[in-house]
Amino acid sequence: MPPPSNFDLIPLFACLSESDRRELANHAIEVPITKGQFIFREGDPADWFHIVKQGNVKCVKSSPEGREVTLKVLMPGDLFCCEASAFSGEGHPGCAQSMGEGTIVKIHRKVMLDVIQRNPGAAVNIINYLSLRLRESQDNAKAFALDRAEQRVASILVNLAQRSGIQEATGIRLAVRLTHQDVADMAGLTKETTSRILSRFKKDHVISGTGKKLVIQDLTRLQQMAPHAFS
Repeated sequence: MPPPSNFDLIPLFACLSESDRRELANHAIEVPITKGQFIFREGDPADWFHIVKQGNVKCVKSSPEGREVTLKVLMPGDLFCCEASAFSGEGHPGCAQSMGEGTIVKIHRKVMLDVIQRNPGAAVNIINYLSLRLRESQDNAKAFALDRAEQRVASILVNLAQRSGIQEATGIRLAVRLTHQDVADMAGLTKETTSRILSRFKKDHVISGTGKKLVIQDLTRLQQMAPHAFS
């Protein structure tokens, strides 16, 4: 069970009183996750709010052709698929899959909504949070429609550097581990095209390393190539 201070890291809960945060903590369930494990699948009942405590989770959607597309990579502290839990309580619109070892925190929909209904500030926060998610989705759609393949990959790397980057002597190391297939799914490209782009970035000394330790050597250059930094 996470202590109430864990919830201080999530903007949605910043305005809650200590007693309300303690109530959430008392009802929270910690679940260990392993690489490749599905936390929920598309169509499963949205009865729980989920928060990443440790590790990384990707939100996945299947295309009509059966291809899986990674919509978003989640970091520790991120709340995910709260749209379905907050408003519909019906089926999840996509899947959530662990990218490695980690821990998620689950809070039942009824408990969360009871706390939010007592706190108008929290209701405003969740509206703002969902508005941000909507803007990200619109940026994603615009990027897929207008941006070249190289721009899409650059945008993904910039966004990840901003969200999970760790400054080191050689550059900014991404805390999240990504395979070429992960980046390809996020960019809506084939693995082969993505691999060629990443190889070119390495040749030009924009990035270095591998998915297990990918380092951004020239963030400025990536930003110049990335009209829309999305994840």
